[in-house]
Amino acid sequence: MQFIQKWDQRTSQFCLVHSYNLYQAKISRWISKTGDGPFYLLIGSVLFMCDGFRGELFLTETLKAFAIELPLYLFLKNFFKRERPQNLPSFITPSDRYSLPSGHTAAAFLMAEMMSAFYPFMFWTSFIWAGCISASRLLLGVHYLTDLLAGAALGCLAASFVLF
Repeated sequence: MQFIQKWDQRTSQFCLVHSYNLYQAKISRWISKTGDGPFYLLIGSVLFMCDGFRGELFLTETLKAFAIELPLYLFLKNFFKRERPQNLPSFITPSDRYSLPSGHTAAAFLMAEMMSAFYPFMFWTSFIWAGCISASRLLLGVHYLTDLLAGAALGCLAASFVLF
């Protein structure tokens, strides 16, 4: 576990301690906002209203996936109680104390998997978007890389459970 913590710390230092981190943080803040819950609700609502049965099915199945992901996320976060990055620049104030897993990343990858399942032409767009949301959390100084990997796995597993 010590090895992982050192690796995470070095990765975060590499990503956060440089001369252009303020510009990077400005972009990352915007990208991270697209990973907030209201944007997902907007996507689901638009598809529900505009795409008939497939949109309705997308919305209901995505809500089921979130009903699985959110309790697991809260359990894991409180089970591991991993402190957020310290002694590094942080460009936002996180909503809670712990970092593992990343909730933004879990939600983004859940949405990416659901979008690509119901709208296959969106595969690359949705997963690149999820990856950008995930990376933004590291670049804002509120998560370690392994938090992001755990969040991506959680989101994909929750979506897969509903889809298959």
